[in-house]
Amino acid sequence: MLAIKLARIGRKNRPYFRIIVLDKRKDPWGDFIENLGRYNPRTKELEIKAEDVKKWLAKGAQPTKSVHNILVSQGIIEGKKIGVSRISKKRQEKLAEKEKDNKKESAKPEEKKEDKPADEAKPTDEAKPTEEKKEEKPTEEAKPTEEKKEDKPAEEAKPTEEKPTEETKPEDSSDDLSSEASAKAEATKAQSETK
Repeated sequence: MLAIKLARIGRKNRPYFRIIVLDKRKDPWGDFIENLGRYNPRTKELEIKAEDVKKWLAKGAQPTKSVHNILVSQGIIEGKKIGVSRISKKRQEKLAEKEKDNKKESAKPEEKKEDKPADEAKPTDEAKPTEEKKEEKPTEEAKPTEEKKEDKPAEEAKPTEEKPTEETKPEDSSDDLSSEASAKAEATKAQSETK
C-alpha cells in the first residue's frame, strides 16, 4: 500500500520536509517513488504539485495525518482536519472534568440572568412596599447598636465587681492565689487584645 508522507531533510534545529510517495512500510529517509513537494514549517512556505497528488490519491495512496491536514488547508482535498497529536488518558480525563465544570458554571449565570429580568419587572409593580421596607430597616438597625452599647458597659462592670470580691475574702489559700493570678493574667490579655 502506498502512502504520502513528510520526510525530514533539514539540518539540526532547522526542519525542512519533502512530501513524498512511498510504500507505507518503508522508511521515509530511504528511497521513495516520487517527490510531490516541500514544506518549510518555519516560514510556512509550501510547494505542492497538486495534479500529481490527485493522481496518487486516485491510485489509492493514503496521506498521513499531517499531510492530510496540509492538503485540506491548501484545498487539494476536501474534508475536515484530523487531530495529529495524541492526548494521554489522564489529560483526557482532566479536560473532561474542566468541560463539566465550565458547563456547570455557565448554567448558573444563565439561571441568575433569567431571575434578573423577573426581578426588574417586580419593582415597577411593587415600588411602594420596597420604600416601606427601607424605612423599617433603619429603626431595626438602631436597636442592635443600642444593645451593643449596653453590652460593653456590662462587660466592663464585671472586672470591677470581681476585684472587690477578691479583696473581701478574709483568708486565701495557695490554690486560690494561683487561680486569682491566672484570672488576672487572662483579663490583662483580653484587654490588650481589644486595644
